[in-house]
Amino acid sequence: MTSLDKLGEFGLIGRIQQTVELTQPSTILGIGDDAAILAPPAGQELVISTDLLVEGIHFDLTFCPLKHLGYKAVAVNVSDIAAMNALPTQIVVAVSIPPRFTVEAVEELFEGVKLACEAYNVDLVGGDTTGSRAGLTISVTALGQVTAGQAVRRSGAGPNDLLCVTGDLGGAYLGLQVLEREKQVWQADPESQPELSKYPYVLQRQLRPEARMDVIHELRELGVVPTSMIDVSDGLASEVLHLCQASGTGARIFTENLPIANPTLEVANEFNLDPIMCMLNGGEDYELLFTVPLADHAKLKNHPDITIIGHMVEKNEGANLITKAGQPVPLRAQGFSHF
Repeated sequence: MTSLDKLGEFGLIGRIQQTVELTQPSTILGIGDDAAILAPPAGQELVISTDLLVEGIHFDLTFCPLKHLGYKAVAVNVSDIAAMNALPTQIVVAVSIPPRFTVEAVEELFEGVKLACEAYNVDLVGGDTTGSRAGLTISVTALGQVTAGQAVRRSGAGPNDLLCVTGDLGGAYLGLQVLEREKQVWQADPESQPELSKYPYVLQRQLRPEARMDVIHELRELGVVPTSMIDVSDGLASEVLHLCQASGTGARIFTENLPIANPTLEVANEFNLDPIMCMLNGGEDYELLFTVPLADHAKLKNHPDITIIGHMVEKNEGANLITKAGQPVPLRAQGFSHF
């Protein structure tokens, strides 16, 4: 194992730079100078998003492998670019590293970053490294491009628009419950082995989520342009309320339409947790929540990975969950709080 102080900042950056391959036509200059140089094509608008991941708040290295963490740090930023109907092109990564980390540990983290760059076809073009007197902190800034005027904001939904979500919900939250339980068992008995083999689906959803760029491409192929969109990071209920607030509407979502995978449902039952609560408030699913005009119903109704969960209504009707009995229950933002 190699200590960071032996290699130094510039030596570490050089090690990282050796593994980077640039593929985006808009990347003119990447790592190695005072700043990167980018040249977006004519007619394209630049989309930028930043996320900060802090040890002890956003992740726990007791059960989060560094390679998965590097991948997730990129994926959650790419998810924000996707939510703007844009295509990701470059990322910048800054890390604040505690002295307990070795060079090999940092390389493991950046191996995950590299794998995500390959998966989403983005270039790592710069960043920064520094020490930390506390835990590990990772800041990723993602850049993307979208045809001028085609970015989708949170504010474009109107009454009667269909409310849709990709994939399924609640898995990441339940994956975290499994990991937290096994951590407590290990803390009580360090000789014990974690029981994780029964939970591959929910663990993947928590430790290595995927940004839904595939759906962005599919919507373009279908000729569907969302009227509003957001990614599900803090919980479905919170995101529905964000769309309503930005668009000046209300919403009705139906419990029987909320999508949940069978493995997620099984873990919810094991933990005696309400699956509806997990889907509404769990967070970190990084699925896309979006609205489309009613006229697009035929294009989406049979899509295997998009579920129509409700529709937008006039603002004065409020945002409500409609139970199977037809009773409206006001939506509350009870997902993850950053403070």
